[in-house]
Amino acid sequence: MTSEGTHLDPENWDDFSHDMHQLMDQCLARMKQARDLPWQPMPSDLADRLSLHDSTTGAGSAQSLDQLAKDIMPYATGNTHPKFFGWVHGAGLPVSVGAELVAATMNSNCGGRDHGAIEVERATLDWLLGVSGMPKTASAILTTGTSQATILALTAARNRQFGHDVRKTGIQSLPKIAVYVRRGTHSCIGKALEVMGYGTDAIHVVDTDENMRMDIASLAVAVAEDQAAGRVPLAVIGTAGSVNTGSFDKLNAVADFCAEQDIWFHVDAAFGFWAKLAEHPWKQLTDGMERANSISCDFHKWMSVPYDCGACMIYDRTLHFDTFTSRPNYLEQQEEGLGGGDLWFCDYGLELSRGFRALKVWTAIKAIGTKAFSASITDNCKQTSLMADLVQASDVLELSFPVSSNVCCFYVTHGDVNEIAAELQISGEAVFSTTFIKGRPCLRAALVNHRTTSDNIRQSIIAVEKAVKRRK
Repeated sequence: MTSEGTHLDPENWDDFSHDMHQLMDQCLARMKQARDLPWQPMPSDLADRLSLHDSTTGAGSAQSLDQLAKDIMPYATGNTHPKFFGWVHGAGLPVSVGAELVAATMNSNCGGRDHGAIEVERATLDWLLGVSGMPKTASAILTTGTSQATILALTAARNRQFGHDVRKTGIQSLPKIAVYVRRGTHSCIGKALEVMGYGTDAIHVVDTDENMRMDIASLAVAVAEDQAAGRVPLAVIGTAGSVNTGSFDKLNAVADFCAEQDIWFHVDAAFGFWAKLAEHPWKQLTDGMERANSISCDFHKWMSVPYDCGACMIYDRTLHFDTFTSRPNYLEQQEEGLGGGDLWFCDYGLELSRGFRALKVWTAIKAIGTKAFSASITDNCKQTSLMADLVQASDVLELSFPVSSNVCCFYVTHGDVNEIAAELQISGEAVFSTTFIKGRPCLRAALVNHRTTSDNIRQSIIAVEKAVKRRK
């Protein structure tokens, strides 16, 4: 019999414990079998099975947890599989199952106050800033991902440019601005400008060189044109790992230009940030990133931390704080007790209610260590080079663009790339996505999976070749 105030807890904790242990075993079994579990299409009746239309009376934890394992878990994106190359989705980590369990048990709000979860995030961000090489004055915050981090970074850039009064007065009376990106920059830049009220017309696309890196001469012309037209150059977006090709801008050159012109330098490093942990020559691709005013990156990509978790780093902690802090009376800080603490993350971002994202990152770094992550990231870069070699040796495939990091794109001599990608996905042989390089459709592989082996690469290219030859 339930008592007042506990009516949402299990009626029988022993039965619930048994069901939870069974679910944990099923979760770990799936992770153990991840190499044999590619993406699979959903059954046609799954929507009916998952419907909540008749939920007045709960089904109970036993039935619900059983359905998690049987009706939901099998139909994942498939990114835990070693031949998932299509999009930049992290592969997940077994140790993170434990971290997520503890985070859910604690149910901490990491917006602020004085409790252990805040210290976990502090430690995690101290480590992140150390990897970044940014100055000691820098600060950081965990976000849902790079898209949210970009909004934070460009908002800080706006406040530095126009002063903190803009938080009250808005942008209506301010001059038009320009944000400079090179071709192939991620769409999150446009979304950030839409949210900030500037719109995508504020984007000025800059030409690229023969290696699809931002052309500094073109950037200089673009800035001069905007200044002559009365537009204020707000930020230059450097790319560390482009979506289409994995290419890195010459970040030191971009940093030099921004320093000369006093323009905010932001680096979109959604997955490419982690090349900082790779061996030579891939680590050198990130040279100059530490000079940025802001950096955005994701833990849920190349670091394989479960979704979702990204980060925003800003070079000036005071500017970062002044851009976002807003404390109503009910959040007034105490001298001591739970309402104390010297670090409230709600002062550094948009969220007041924040989940305990830091725990899964902290656990991954603590349990696995940077040496192992470095080896895995380096392996992916070597595997991408192997894929490029196999493509170049093929009589039915053609490399679309030279490989520089962990993305390989290639054309096919026969057939439609979308049909080929779908065929391989449905068969479970490999997951490629499609894109356009130099105006031609091609298959795209992004390697961020710690389970991928060289044999997986060879098998996948053989599967593509067979699919192409069937279309002759």
